[in-house]
Amino acid sequence: QVQLVESGGGLVQPGGSLTLSCAASGSIINIILMSWYRQVPGKEREKVASINEGGAVYADSVKGRFAISRDIAKNTLYLRMNDLKPEDTAVYYCNAYITTFDGSGDHWGQGTQVTVSS
Repeated sequence: QVQLVESGGGLVQPGGSLTLSCAASGSIINIILMSWYRQVPGKEREKVASINEGGAVYADSVKGRFAISRDIAKNTLYLRMNDLKPEDTAVYYCNAYITTFDGSGDHWGQGTQVTVSS
């Protein structure tokens, strides 16, 4: 059993910053890829950023403002969000492609709300 638990969401003013965290736990052998997605009501879930051994990739809408990082020893993923805009308002989800003794597959966190508003 694998669990992903996000934290760090909240209300922030435009131009402000937030850092999201996602802690993975359970019978993990290897985490191959970790990503952040976001979703607003009525729209499809959008990939914001992902990271693996090869580096990080970002959506054009967040390049230069968001930074994804990972603490491999702690199985924890982070998303530092700077210069936040109202259009960044969404529920942010952590995703990880993980190998366990039962095989490999995608796992999702429960989501954390980020609201950017004055």
